[in-house]
Amino acid sequence: MMFLRIQLFILLFITALSGCSLKNQKNPVTSESSLPQENTAAANERFHLTPTLDSYAPRKNSYNFYLTYKTDHPWWDAVALGIEDAVKQFENRGIYISYDYTAPKKMSALDQINRIENAAATKNYDVIGVDVADINKVTPVINKLIDGGQKVMTFSSSDSGKENGCKRIAYVGNTHNYQDGKLLAESLCEKLNYRGKIAMLVGNHGAPCHEDRARGAKEIFSKYPEIQLIDEQYDEDIEQKAYDFTVEFIKKYPDLQGIICCNMSNSVGAGRAVLESGMAGKIIISGMDHDRRALEYLRDGVIYALALQDCYAIGFDTITTAVKIADGLLPGKDYPEITEETTLIFFQKDAQWLLRSLYGATEQVKNNED
Repeated sequence: MMFLRIQLFILLFITALSGCSLKNQKNPVTSESSLPQENTAAANERFHLTPTLDSYAPRKNSYNFYLTYKTDHPWWDAVALGIEDAVKQFENRGIYISYDYTAPKKMSALDQINRIENAAATKNYDVIGVDVADINKVTPVINKLIDGGQKVMTFSSSDSGKENGCKRIAYVGNTHNYQDGKLLAESLCEKLNYRGKIAMLVGNHGAPCHEDRARGAKEIFSKYPEIQLIDEQYDEDIEQKAYDFTVEFIKKYPDLQGIICCNMSNSVGAGRAVLESGMAGKIIISGMDHDRRALEYLRDGVIYALALQDCYAIGFDTITTAVKIADGLLPGKDYPEITEETTLIFFQKDAQWLLRSLYGATEQVKNNED
């Protein structure tokens, strides 16, 4: 774990943006037609149920899982917290779960393919879980492993479902990245009074979550004739690349008025570049997730809006689902084929509460709100 190892963070994501991680949400994302400028109260209403294991009695007393995600990045540390809590709760019931949780330093579909093929070859894992790096490249390999008798699920932020011809057994995670992109774009357009020039930082080519958010955002931008998307760059979910692209945006487009960021790293990189340029509050940023620096930028008015995903619930529900898959239970009958997790958008007035809840921060909100 990195900077997310703090007790208050655990408390927040135990209670979860969804209210309860085991509850399948029908409306997992705030409506784009209603964008409150403060979501603290809405979140507080949901932060009152601690996720616990359901009544299912596992058929074995030990399991071994292999879980691989797109890249070594603090976002997945929050997912790991949920994984570990589920493991501990099973242990309290006399069920022992071991797992490997691995990722490359830089996203690579080839690296992911090698990892899951090697894991399957050992025949040591009850279930292999994949946070899909590239649908087109990884899906055929998942299908090959399934055909060979390996149980494979997808999890976290990126699925490859039946619509892609994928045979994966189940998915746990964000099912609404497209809607999240629309939500962020709507918040940005509203702030700009539906006119202005906008640049976009996407993330990784082929990563379903990044690409879907970008597509959702473009749908919203296309609705408003006076909104112009003037540039779009793939930063590979690397903060420094997002910073460098944003510096280029600012130099190239002196009339740039907004930036939309489709992952956690580019929210931080864009925020840093805008702050250093002296354009904070003049270039409006809508971005993703819970990096502490991004939340500080939200507090200070550098970032206008952040959409936070329920990472903790993703990890918790991945383990509970993997146990049922290992036991041969059927998706859609004994547990959901797709477990949806929540995203909620936050604004400047929420920032101090988020910093306190996630990181124990006690700084005072700066007086630079609109």
